[in-house]
Amino acid sequence: MVDFKKLREKNIFLTKKRIRESVSEDDFVIHTISNIDELAKITNVLTKRLRNWYELYLPEFSKKVSDNESFVKLILRKKRKELTQEMKLKESMGKNLLNKDLKPMMELALRINSLYNLRDELKSYLEEVMNSHCKNLFTITGTLLGAKLIEEAGSLKKLAMMPSSTIQMLGAEKALFRHLRTGAKPPKHGIILQHPLVASAKKANRGKYSRSLANKISIALKADYFKGKFIGDKLKKELEEKLK
Repeated sequence: MVDFKKLREKNIFLTKKRIRESVSEDDFVIHTISNIDELAKITNVLTKRLRNWYELYLPEFSKKVSDNESFVKLILRKKRKELTQEMKLKESMGKNLLNKDLKPMMELALRINSLYNLRDELKSYLEEVMNSHCKNLFTITGTLLGAKLIEEAGSLKKLAMMPSSTIQMLGAEKALFRHLRTGAKPPKHGIILQHPLVASAKKANRGKYSRSLANKISIALKADYFKGKFIGDKLKKELEEKLK
């Protein structure tokens, strides 16, 4: 007679085991890059609010420093008087705030700064994972772009199996559908536009540069997925020489 209770327990045990074993470095890459992107959105929104608040106190400084992270770090490090002197201002248009009004503003700046620090820690961790998981891809694309490509594809395996033309267009799906639906200009590249070699190219050359980059990425991915030799430096050098 079949012992259904034992059979059920065994099935549960095997299912849990398979779930445990299914967790891979792809999951770490995808979750980490997703959180880095979310932190970027959150810090941008919060810093915008902080700027609006701080402009009641020292509007000239907020207008002078455009970079959000630099703005947060500087107002935490320097007092109003020091910032005013550095800007060579005799008098600010802002209101002198009481400590009870200034304190919550600076508390928000501290919390935002801690989010920037967390983002940096996640980037360092992601760099370690990428260097271990897909060293060839990492060498060509860098940490963030390589991770975003894996995130878009869903896994290193899926990305490695894609033709270079698909890799080139990852992240441009909306523009591609718009082209198919309305006849608008087709996109020439997706998120690989973020690569310095493509981003710095003249607009007319970006399509060609994207194709060359996607080809090298495709080769690097296959070497990573099928555990081939490290050829990242060689591929990167060939790419840079071709796109000079």
